[in-house]
Amino acid sequence: MPKLVRAAVLTNYLEVTQYLGFNPRDVLAGVGLSKAQLQAPEHRIPIDAAVRLLEDSAAASGCQSFGLSMAESRQLSHFGVVSLLLSHQRTLRDALQVLVHYRHLMNDSLALFIEEAGKLVIIREEVIADSPMSCRQANELAIGVMFRLCAALLGAHWQPYSVNFTHQPPDNLQLHRRLFGCKLEFGSEFNGIVCPNASLDMTNPHADPAMARYAQSYLDSLLGNEGPSMLFEVRKAIYLLLPMGRATIEQIAQTQGMNVRTLQRRLKDDGCAFNDLINDVRRDLVLRYLDNPNYSLGRIADMLGYSMASSFTRWFIAQFGMPPAAWRSAQKQPKAPGEPGPLHHPGHHPDD
Repeated sequence: MPKLVRAAVLTNYLEVTQYLGFNPRDVLAGVGLSKAQLQAPEHRIPIDAAVRLLEDSAAASGCQSFGLSMAESRQLSHFGVVSLLLSHQRTLRDALQVLVHYRHLMNDSLALFIEEAGKLVIIREEVIADSPMSCRQANELAIGVMFRLCAALLGAHWQPYSVNFTHQPPDNLQLHRRLFGCKLEFGSEFNGIVCPNASLDMTNPHADPAMARYAQSYLDSLLGNEGPSMLFEVRKAIYLLLPMGRATIEQIAQTQGMNVRTLQRRLKDDGCAFNDLINDVRRDLVLRYLDNPNYSLGRIADMLGYSMASSFTRWFIAQFGMPPAAWRSAQKQPKAPGEPGPLHHPGHHPDD
């Protein structure tokens, strides 16, 4: 069953297309969506359709920063019913915990991990679709929205060190510089924001504990018994922890609040094994990494959890039928219209 998210994840989509003078009718139809669906924020739509819409719209409109353009005018209220609770959290740390806990009411396709390292904090984000595909626009949208949330809660005290993207920069960085106003790092090993550790514990002067309790009580009544999919939650954790060298079954089980045996049993009940999920994520990430000319094959091997480049090469050949260096070279060769890419075989779609 396809993963569904609130149509609110595409808030401001129609406004951006209008500003760009771009008619979205064909791209909407191409992913099976309509303007009416986008105008109903609580309507549930497939995450793959939302991600594909952003990528197709960026390509068709010629706007390489389409997703970020949508984030520029996002407000706290666009978080829906969770916005009241967010606005009354005592600290940014508390607000981030609210996002994680109530993600099912907003956008549980977003993987979020807070990494504290001394005086630094990395807010890692990754949009996870059901199927392997480019999520550049969706990731920029998610990071832009997170940045604006932090700014709304901390005001002038929000002074991050950098905003990081795994993809390459657009031709024009004007929007990125205007929105973020800090160091931009493209071709990074993660998508997210780096800020001072102290930012997480700065007090929100507008926080009202009584209002927070009221909002939390109301939200808890909406959660019901249906939680996020175990398989999907594990996949999200792997996407975030694999490049950090921490996607062991012990670490993943800890992120899910259970022991290893319980995790293995739950996955088995869903007809899946942990190693299968690791392999699926590696297949997706390796194609993204190989597309990035800043990543050496040794660096890619390390980010995928291989201590030896030869082990990575053997795995890649088993998966895709050629060495990674050959695939990268083939990608640089011009192709005739309609010619499939080098990885066109069952299980892989050339437009992913």
